[in-house]
Amino acid sequence: MQPRERRTIIAHGRLAMRELRLAAARQRNHGLQIMTFEQLAARLAGGLSRPVDDETLRATIQAVLPDVALGELDSLKSLPGMVGAATDTLRKAWRAGIDLQARRGEHPRIASIASLEEAVLAALPPAMMRPVDLVAASLQRLDHVAALFGQIEIVGITELSPCWRPLLHAITQRVTVRWTAGPRSTPPWLDRNVIDVTQSDPRTPEILTVSASTAYHEAIEALRWARQLIASGTADPAEIAIASVTPADYDDHFLALRADANLDLHFVHGVKITACREGQAAAALADILVRGLSQTRMRRLASLLAAYPGPFRALPAGWTRVLPADAPLASPLAWNHLLDRLTAAEWPDEIDHGPALREIIGLLSQGVAAAEAIGEALLHGRTLAIWRKVLLAGPAASLDLTLETLKQDDGLDACVSVAWMPASALAASPRRFVRLLGLNSSRWPRGISEDRLLSDHIIPTAELDPLPVGAADRRDFATILATSERQVVLSRARRDSDGRLLGRSTLLQGQPDEIYLRRNRVPDHAFSETDRLTARPQEFRALPQAVSAAACWRNWLREEITPHDGLLRADHPVIQAILARTQSASSLRKLLRNPLGFVWHYGLRWRAPESGDDPLVLDALAMGDLVHETLDRALRTLEANGGLAAATGQQIASAVDDAAGEVAEIWETERPVPPRVIWRRTLDEARELSRRALAFGDERLPGARAFGEVPFGGAEPKTDVAPPWDAAASVGIPGTDFRIAGYIDRLDVSADGRRALVRDYKTGRKPKDTIILDGGKELQRCLYAFAVKAMLGDDVAISASLLFPRDEVDLRLEDPEGTLADVAGYLRAAHASLLTGSAVLGADTGGTYDDLAFALPANAGATYCKRKITAATERLGEAAQVWKAQ
Repeated sequence: MQPRERRTIIAHGRLAMRELRLAAARQRNHGLQIMTFEQLAARLAGGLSRPVDDETLRATIQAVLPDVALGELDSLKSLPGMVGAATDTLRKAWRAGIDLQARRGEHPRIASIASLEEAVLAALPPAMMRPVDLVAASLQRLDHVAALFGQIEIVGITELSPCWRPLLHAITQRVTVRWTAGPRSTPPWLDRNVIDVTQSDPRTPEILTVSASTAYHEAIEALRWARQLIASGTADPAEIAIASVTPADYDDHFLALRADANLDLHFVHGVKITACREGQAAAALADILVRGLSQTRMRRLASLLAAYPGPFRALPAGWTRVLPADAPLASPLAWNHLLDRLTAAEWPDEIDHGPALREIIGLLSQGVAAAEAIGEALLHGRTLAIWRKVLLAGPAASLDLTLETLKQDDGLDACVSVAWMPASALAASPRRFVRLLGLNSSRWPRGISEDRLLSDHIIPTAELDPLPVGAADRRDFATILATSERQVVLSRARRDSDGRLLGRSTLLQGQPDEIYLRRNRVPDHAFSETDRLTARPQEFRALPQAVSAAACWRNWLREEITPHDGLLRADHPVIQAILARTQSASSLRKLLRNPLGFVWHYGLRWRAPESGDDPLVLDALAMGDLVHETLDRALRTLEANGGLAAATGQQIASAVDDAAGEVAEIWETERPVPPRVIWRRTLDEARELSRRALAFGDERLPGARAFGEVPFGGAEPKTDVAPPWDAAASVGIPGTDFRIAGYIDRLDVSADGRRALVRDYKTGRKPKDTIILDGGKELQRCLYAFAVKAMLGDDVAISASLLFPRDEVDLRLEDPEGTLADVAGYLRAAHASLLTGSAVLGADTGGTYDDLAFALPANAGATYCKRKITAATERLGEAAQVWKAQ
């Protein structure tokens, strides 16, 4: 067999080259090489010459930028985006064939860019050349053209940058060059006397024009269309293309829909690097370095890096359980305070991993300045490769923004898949069935904009960018219509994501009448199971999930109580277990006023989601905690220095100031705090309330000793101060099956042990009317008074009260024993009601302080609760009588 002559095909874009190579392999075209014109120039230049790729150019610019003098651009060198802007400007100048060094005297800005170019060229590897340098070297080696390339055919190209045109014309003098345009237009500078131009008649595909509601709806309709073509046998996946001039506007939509559709949709231009686990790990690390430490960010990073070699892998599984749920841990100091308090027994494997975690925190606290060293220490494998690429692509200060722009191959083969691509790639590699998205005004074609560094008044835009994107968009549109064989669907969105109306592209003029696609229409062919079930409500209605959801919704709208409102079978084991546990005043209040929330909280262990953001102001509960902690610390200080009973106002104020400072330091490291100005004002308010609470003296016991946060019923002591009783002793409520435990805010015991004052602090306003139980809201006075009597003995006289330091009012419980008898009766009724299965809503369900209201139907307080409360009250019977208690 005679060897075939060497031939070379010049194509544009990776997709066109892959498809041409596949076709050549199928036809057994030996001796055929396929490349871009840039690669041809590098091959001809010889000496291992190669063009400057974008990644190397970015890295080189970033390396030389701090040291090169750029004159009026010096102030911009450190700004995010400068590397990208400089890369674009140099690329444009090189493609246009502009000699910046020769023109540096025309304008200071040109001189600045010329200086940057000079520094870049000096730093590039010797074999890496600009286009003009590749052309110059190639022109010296034209004798080798025939041996290297043979006959040259240019396929699927409608334009060629000015920098390459002299080389093309020189090559035509040595070998035959054929420009196979097909139905495409040819550039006006093309010399048909020396280049054999082959053209054909344009294709006449079926053209449809459609409009969708939004860009997301466009993506849905595109996948429906593709699925229908494949399922009907009309087209193979490799014959279908979806394209836009701005694919980034649709990438996220297609990435999500592709997974739902289980369809091989190849992203020709690549997918975001953050779409994979390794990219997410790099993004998590960038988030910490750019925005600082926090518990939420640390948990995310730890979960992503736990499976890879490195410091995080050395930590035991589940180690994040040692982190307090409500602590922001927003500084290295906060982490060090936490690690100082942790003991080996608190770690999952009972081994102290504090030093290892402290080392990780120390690394991360160095911030973006040490981004490279931190990445090398914490990352591994592909994640580390991504991290290095990010640092090359942009400044460390904008790591997160750079990550969003990086792409990677999606691993699918374009030659056997439906392809999603830029319009320029489709123009170079046509397919039989095409759908074009985003045909809106100002989006296709795109507008022409000036260069960011070389404005039009410095170098005219027509000279710097002779092939503008607007003209390219129009050319690509015409090319796609002329090269698509069977069908072209032209799609546009009627509104943007914010609901604003969008205009039609001028390219749609003269096209067929537009088909209006409704967002909720029933498709001819669904693209996924979700889409199919949405289009077939009768089929969806029969699914178990739909049956259950429909029954729940109907039951919510009925006035009577149903299983979807909390009805359970009698004597349910979960209910028996949560009623048998040791209760607190808070849990008993929830049982009396919100039985449904009681079961959710203690039976199902539901919790309200924690916000990752710092609050603008402390809510009422957090404010109460702040005052209580300040009071407890101040009281211990006073008791250790002569006692509260003998303390002067100045001593109380001094103790409160010291305590507030200590509490503030702990809160700032362990809990979310408001902005600094508001936080200072909040601390001042907490000091004032604490001072009033400790100085309040309507009743003083002789030689009394004061205790704060006194544990009882088995509660763990919060401090080293010994309580006045055995805190582990069980405390049961007489006449009920309940045991209680908790902490008494303040207990004053006289020197002879015959009298005791029990006070519960309230940081809010005092109630307008006299209250005893306040509908079951106020159980502390009664329950704490009983607990103190049970622990100290029946011969001790107990006085229980609610102290409102804001109003300096002390509301005393007049008849503790009678009130306890009433509470016991209400608790027996609630206990019996819940055992019968009545876990229904109560007076507090859906209220302002119901932290699980999010699990109720929307706007439950104004609709669902009002609809159901009458039936719930009837169902609860005697258990609901507490809501009317004074």
